[in-house]
Amino acid sequence: MKPVSLYNDIASTSYPGRGIVIGKSADGSKAVIAYFIMGRSENSRNRVFAETEDGIKTQAFDPSKLVDPSLIIYSPVRVLGNKTIVTNGDQTDTVYDLMNEGQTFEQSLTTREFEPDGPNYTPRISGIVECENGKMNYAMSILKSADGNPDCCERYTFTYDKPINGLGRFIHTYMSDGNPLPSFEGEPTLVEIGNDDIDTFAEKIWNSLNEDNKVSLFVRYIDIASNKAESRIINKNIEDTKANIQKDRALIADTIRVTNAINKGYLNTKVELGSNNPALNELKDIINVSLVGKIDING
Repeated sequence: MKPVSLYNDIASTSYPGRGIVIGKSADGSKAVIAYFIMGRSENSRNRVFAETEDGIKTQAFDPSKLVDPSLIIYSPVRVLGNKTIVTNGDQTDTVYDLMNEGQTFEQSLTTREFEPDGPNYTPRISGIVECENGKMNYAMSILKSADGNPDCCERYTFTYDKPINGLGRFIHTYMSDGNPLPSFEGEPTLVEIGNDDIDTFAEKIWNSLNEDNKVSLFVRYIDIASNKAESRIINKNIEDTKANIQKDRALIADTIRVTNAINKGYLNTKVELGSNNPALNELKDIINVSLVGKIDING
């Protein structure tokens, strides 16, 4: 298998679903982890990542719109000693609890199956990264139905010892958009990780995800020598809210500009900018209509 561009692979489909990337930086100094979620329904899109003491949890962006939390509210990332667990569901807690009792990553997942969301039967994808004594290794798992048949759960675990610098693996829940959604097939894709700083890496992944369907992204870099970690979170709902606030401020500033012009006797002007806020757009329309009336009266 030849490595491919992570960003091109993500961008190759509008709906890879939820995805896990694990690998090693090109300089060999950092373990690299990324996890993203996407959504097609309002309930799935109504989510954000929130930081916890050792990882993240998903939560409703607007609690009043939350319909069914069973498969969308969970802790995707937790840390157990020198091990970082990342999954697309509440099996994060299963892995954490059973490994804490002495079971292996693979053994802990034998207690779980794919998600009960027929006809999709979304695969449960999981990963674990261990950094110890200046070395790292990782593993990935997928629990999936037998080509959409829920009578059989297919279990695959992929273990990567002494990973190669600058390379990683990418696994996601769906091969593409569809109805029902087709489950991921084959070994996790070999991808180029590169040597970007964490902010650049996160931005490139975020920009590769489909604009309409992306919801949240988490990225963590772990210094393999010290086991110290730094993380980044991007939430579309929060980014959109910030952008809307900037639009509102710009519209208000434009309204002030027009008001000042009117006070100086310049009536042949209007508020140009718009907003996603209906109330502010209504104010804009009222001002512009009133200006037209004044121009007509004054000739």
